[in-house]
Amino acid sequence: MSLTPVVLGLGSNVEREDHLRAGLEALAAILQDMRCSPVVESRAVGIKSGPFLNLVVAGFTALPLGELDRRLKFIEADNGRYAPDRKGLPLDIDVLLFDDLVGNFDGLVLPRAEILKNAFVLWPLAQLLPDSLHPLERRRFAELWHDARIDQQLWPVAFQWRGVELTPVELIQRSPDLQ
Repeated sequence: MSLTPVVLGLGSNVEREDHLRAGLEALAAILQDMRCSPVVESRAVGIKSGPFLNLVVAGFTALPLGELDRRLKFIEADNGRYAPDRKGLPLDIDVLLFDDLVGNFDGLVLPRAEILKNAFVLWPLAQLLPDSLHPLERRRFAELWHDARIDQQLWPVAFQWRGVELTPVELIQRSPDLQ
């Protein structure tokens, strides 16, 4: 069974901690060697809502891209994403990278454009995979973050999952605002 490296972005602005933890638990069942970035809080981008919590997850999957995306939609649905009476965005999970695929795959465009547009995606990605290369830019994520001029504010926040603090305390103490 061959495994494909995958990077996912997670976000929530409703019962944020609970939904992110539920999402991580569900992802742990379909990803191997799963690693999580620090968690950041940010103002909403593109919608009017309360602040979001975001993080990036990297791991390996045996699922083909289409099946992975389908399972992510089920995880979102299980957390109320598509409920007719929902308020806000309980859980959003996006495929950011699937190996080094570039292009449009049944409506799923990779690498996801939000990587370079949104600080709440690029900063956690640069923390988790600083030396990995963006498949189009061919530059390290740490370098892309260093050179980014994105007008968004981020705040690292304490967040535990399975008894592990995902955001190192020195990140929280060092910088109340990353941009």
